[in-house]
Amino acid sequence: MSEPPVILITGASSGIGAATARRFAREGYRVVLAARRLERLQALAEELRLNGGQVLPVATDMSKLEQIQELVRTSLATYGQIDILFNNAGFGCLDWLEELEPEHGVQELIQVNLTGLVWMAQAVLPGMLKQRSGHIINMSSVAGLVAPPTYTVYAATKFGVRGFSEALRREVRLFGIHVSGIYPGVVVTEFAGHAGFQRKTGINSPGWLTLSAEQVAEEVWRLSRRPRRMLVIPWTYRPVYWFNTLFPGVVDWIVETFFVRPERR
Repeated sequence: MSEPPVILITGASSGIGAATARRFAREGYRVVLAARRLERLQALAEELRLNGGQVLPVATDMSKLEQIQELVRTSLATYGQIDILFNNAGFGCLDWLEELEPEHGVQELIQVNLTGLVWMAQAVLPGMLKQRSGHIINMSSVAGLVAPPTYTVYAATKFGVRGFSEALRREVRLFGIHVSGIYPGVVVTEFAGHAGFQRKTGINSPGWLTLSAEQVAEEVWRLSRRPRRMLVIPWTYRPVYWFNTLFPGVVDWIVETFFVRPERR
């Protein structure tokens, strides 16, 4: 009898990562949990084990190459394979560019959201190439399709994830490896509490466009069953993306008139 498949989830200590770990553990997957906050990983691992899950928590800082490489070595030594990488770790700092703190709001943001994601995929790829199978699911954002003001550096990282995913997909599809990008809109997680920007206008995404971490986790599960190049959720953001592509000048005017001018006063 073959062993259950293995999913490695970064940013697994809370939010989308934790919800995805619970979803895949229910399906019998062996789950590797990676994040900086070991105590949270251990608590989640204990929860999953009480429900019969096979779980490996590994404290990992996604800005440190040596820790990423050690994470993959430990995962392979424990389970012998990695079938799915959910490249989910990331954070946001939202503000006008001149107000962003250069180290945390620019350098560290790029290091975790983009460089760490690339390093992570690079580290798991040799094993997937050897087994001639695998699925890398990279977490981007609607901000990786349409870049709003105050999202300058965050959007740059997510556009980078989009380009990286597209290029990597074309490199490895021949070897039975899928690469998917997932582009969610607003998700109820700790992100908003850490992002930092306070809007004078009070403009926020309406509730019907807001997703829960569990809804995103369910979409990740479906994506693992039927791999796709690109998944935008909710689907209502797809027309926004195409409108921005076809009529960027109109979008510029709308955003400047109804957001930038009131906020910059």
